[in-house]
Amino acid sequence: MSDTDPRAALDAAGQLPDDELDVATIALHFARLDAPDADWHAATLHLSDIARAATEAASLNAAADEGDAEARRVVLARLIHEHFGYHGDVETYEDVANANLLRVIERRRGLPVVLGVLWMHAADAAGWPTHGLDFPGHFFLSMEGVRGQSVLDPFSGGAAMDAPALRAMLKRIEGPKAELRPSMVAPVERRAVLLRLQNNIKIRRLKSHDMEGAVTCVEDMLRLAPDSAALWREAGLMNQRLDRIGAALTSLERFLRLVPTGEAADRVRGVMEELRQRLN
Repeated sequence: MSDTDPRAALDAAGQLPDDELDVATIALHFARLDAPDADWHAATLHLSDIARAATEAASLNAAADEGDAEARRVVLARLIHEHFGYHGDVETYEDVANANLLRVIERRRGLPVVLGVLWMHAADAAGWPTHGLDFPGHFFLSMEGVRGQSVLDPFSGGAAMDAPALRAMLKRIEGPKAELRPSMVAPVERRAVLLRLQNNIKIRRLKSHDMEGAVTCVEDMLRLAPDSAALWREAGLMNQRLDRIGAALTSLERFLRLVPTGEAADRVRGVMEELRQRLN
């Protein structure tokens, strides 16, 4: 990673196709925005160490090398959680540092999605297809193999998650009547994983009544996902609450270019009309 300004780097990443996104590098760019004092050069070297170790571990395990998804899970679990010492932070879960890759590397603990970024980074180095899942309330990964996938929990040391375990987790999150749906184990894009990471920061800022910090977070997310209508709408409504009328109108106009019709578009036009009246 060069000394590129992190926001410029995010703008550039926003123009890339999803399969070309380097999740760990982009997560570091996001992290630098909130932790400018952290040693990101050291973090970059650490990521290189993980990549080298993953490549070596992959070559030493015949079953994993031949495409056994469960063997691949075990190899990376030992590497990330035993060798490098990462674990989920159950004691201070809500600490915003748990959503910042630089701080996670320093502390060796973090949220599921940040640990998942490290798993994806190691899997990429090993040449093993891995993707995040669209599961509510908790981030899981799926490692692909020639005979199927192995779902794992990066927060719990890479523990395997079969259907009963996933169903039990869902009931804890959504209630006893909740049932697994196919969409919950559907793969998500790499960009979506990174947005989920930043969404944790946005939520924590909102909980601490830091609206300015939250809208800044959303605007930085838009650098990576400039075609996200939902984020443009969110940025517009946040700026409205901050009485930043010009910024609100600009964001809502971008939303309408992406979603020109429908109930949401009609509501946004109503908000924009109210904002324009306040300018008069």
